[in-house]
Amino acid sequence: MNHVPVLIAGGGPVGMTLARTLALYGVRCLLVERNPTTTRHPKMDITNGRSMELFRRLGVADKLRAVAVPEENNFDISWITSLVGRELHRFRYPSVAAKRTEIRARNDGTQPREPAMRVSQVMIEPVLRDAIVDHPLVDARWGVAFEDFDQDEAGVTVTLRTQETGAIEQVRCDFLAGCDGGTSAVREKLGIALEGRAAVAHRFMVHFRSDARELLQAFGIAWHYQKATGTIIAQDDKETWTLQMRLPPGSDPTAVDPHKLLDDFAGKSFPREILVANPWFTHLLLAERYQGGRVFLAGDAAHQYIPTGGYGMNTGIGDAVDLGFKLAATVKGFATQGLLESYERERRPVGHRNRIASERHTGVRLKIAELYQSERDPEALGRAIAALGNAENESWGIEFGYRYDGVEGDPVIYEPTTAPGARLPSTFLSDGSALYDRLGPWFTLLHFGGADPSALIDAAPAPLDVVYLDEPGLAAIYETRLVLVRPDTHVAWRGNGCDDGAAVWARVLDGRLA
Repeated sequence: MNHVPVLIAGGGPVGMTLARTLALYGVRCLLVERNPTTTRHPKMDITNGRSMELFRRLGVADKLRAVAVPEENNFDISWITSLVGRELHRFRYPSVAAKRTEIRARNDGTQPREPAMRVSQVMIEPVLRDAIVDHPLVDARWGVAFEDFDQDEAGVTVTLRTQETGAIEQVRCDFLAGCDGGTSAVREKLGIALEGRAAVAHRFMVHFRSDARELLQAFGIAWHYQKATGTIIAQDDKETWTLQMRLPPGSDPTAVDPHKLLDDFAGKSFPREILVANPWFTHLLLAERYQGGRVFLAGDAAHQYIPTGGYGMNTGIGDAVDLGFKLAATVKGFATQGLLESYERERRPVGHRNRIASERHTGVRLKIAELYQSERDPEALGRAIAALGNAENESWGIEFGYRYDGVEGDPVIYEPTTAPGARLPSTFLSDGSALYDRLGPWFTLLHFGGADPSALIDAAPAPLDVVYLDEPGLAAIYETRLVLVRPDTHVAWRGNGCDDGAAVWARVLDGRLA
């Protein structure tokens, strides 16, 4: 029987990110995806700044940006009466190019290392696939379905089926990761229930191609043009678009005419080619557990959200990197069982927090929909929309401020800190380089002077890079003289001195914050 340290069920962005993470740390894996190729469905359209930081560490950020919307284009959100009517209010957000300038100018730890990216999942998946298919440590197979598993104290036996031929294969692995989506067979086999609300709203999606930019960008380039009933998403600001419409309760999805939906939203007919059109339901669900023995859940298998806020895939990328380095450390023999057990303890509260945020953002959209019905004066409607705000695209605390120490900060405001469990603040050094780019692939000890790091260095059982910094202008941002950073760029430990490095490492590699 073939043996592999980690088997990944599911070849979407989360599964592929997990495979890339394991490969970075020198761990072999097998990834299987039941579909014959990457997705045709535009399931998401924003990769947030935190995900881009993680993708940068995985070496794929530049390749992803190459297939994204041009970096000079904005991220604006525009509320309209129709595309032939008037613009009521526009929430303005900078382009990637402008955001990079802002990041450099505000070197105070409040900014991300990478700006967000506007791109469809249709475009992301082939890039991630290219990053793993030829890697010597990754065996990636499309058209192969996960069927079943049995686990014991020593490992997991997984049953796979080749879709084209029906051939059955069994593979032995040390650990199984279920990244197989909202209908996860891995989760079902584990007997893990979902808590929350299923089928929150009935929606209809129309993915189409059109060069009618004079209509589809009637008020200038914008990421979203929104009305009470739905949104047109500019996937590439050129010819590819997606209409997401909220269907009234009791609607018959089989009776929906996608062409009529497009015409009604725009206010007139226009030439287009429909690529995909289908109904779907939004959910607000969270797995009751993220682990069952040697089997773990990540991405949509663990949590499902309404798209408002863009937390679905982005939360899953955080899952994949957290789980990936912990699996790798365990396989390499650096860690105790406690490190793997900390995956659920750290990531499930993030999943819960993001579910609440998604629901909260949807509530704002519903209030705006009510305003469309009650407020007939366009000027007053625009002012009311502006007053409600657009926190779904401004929740920097949700995006960058999630912590693993149980502390929940403001969901909108990100406050930089090196408290153990928090994301390491990003800054640029006096030589112009980024501190994030100085971090090693495994653990990194930042030394800001005035303390002896030898206890931590000498006791290190895992790979450790030491970065000595003479940065008096930045030292205050990092709060202590020594900061130990995990592979996922969260802080593991900090202090102004260390007498017992072995004790610190014992806690860190047992999944505890030191």
